[in-house]
Amino acid sequence: MIFETHSPSEEISPYLEAIFHFREFKPDHSIERVVPTGHIFIIFELDGMKRHTFDNVTLEPNATYTKVWISGMHHNYISISAHQDSEMFVIQFKPHGAYPFLHIPLAGLNDKVLPAEKVLGDEMLTLHQQIKEKSTSQEKFHVADDWLHNRFDPDKTAPDELLKIVENLQKEPCSNYNGVVNGFPNSQKHLIDQFKKYLGLTPKYYQRILRFQEIFQQMQKDKSVAWSQIAYQCGYSDQSHFIKEFRHFSGFNPQEFIDQDFTDDEQNFFPLDR
Repeated sequence: MIFETHSPSEEISPYLEAIFHFREFKPDHSIERVVPTGHIFIIFELDGMKRHTFDNVTLEPNATYTKVWISGMHHNYISISAHQDSEMFVIQFKPHGAYPFLHIPLAGLNDKVLPAEKVLGDEMLTLHQQIKEKSTSQEKFHVADDWLHNRFDPDKTAPDELLKIVENLQKEPCSNYNGVVNGFPNSQKHLIDQFKKYLGLTPKYYQRILRFQEIFQQMQKDKSVAWSQIAYQCGYSDQSHFIKEFRHFSGFNPQEFIDQDFTDDEQNFFPLDR
């Protein structure tokens, strides 16, 4: 697989987690599970192949996507298709970063994967065509950069007091959640409203995703971690609560996850039919 990443300009880089382009992807499976990361994505297919989402239980297709689509914040895992020799271009926003470009309250995108033109109009189809027509990754990145700069509205960036809460939730131990949110200078209702506008999720739910991602990282480093120790360190009421939360976000219990060697796979993407 050929995989290229791009560093955007200083003006917009604080709002973007990653921009990347890959081709010649050859997975050993056709359906994969994607767990929540706390990000919003704009995804372009550049190979003409239809993508699908699937019912998480039956794995029957429930939606089809072509050209370009937007994936909002998700409360739990989704199931998507993986294709041989695929080529895709992806814009991944930081948790607080999508609103200055999309210009809509982000809670409206929660748990949705939508054709991008339904959210931002036909300009997205034009953008898809422009990116597809370029030969090199660098040319494609240049097109995306221009579009992002044209869409960027500095008046729609999150207020500093909200950014501070988001930053502290990301770096503080999970057990210190209450101390972080109590540091917000306004009411808790105002904090929740701000989170829904700029991130989509509530602060409590966003913290749950961060805690889940922290556990993922621990498991990839050490497959022999004790569940009781993780439950204690991450502030779960008990081991049963931890296992229930892990299944909610991943669809697996922790031991099943390790037994299937998912800790060796790409983080956040796990094959279901390998």
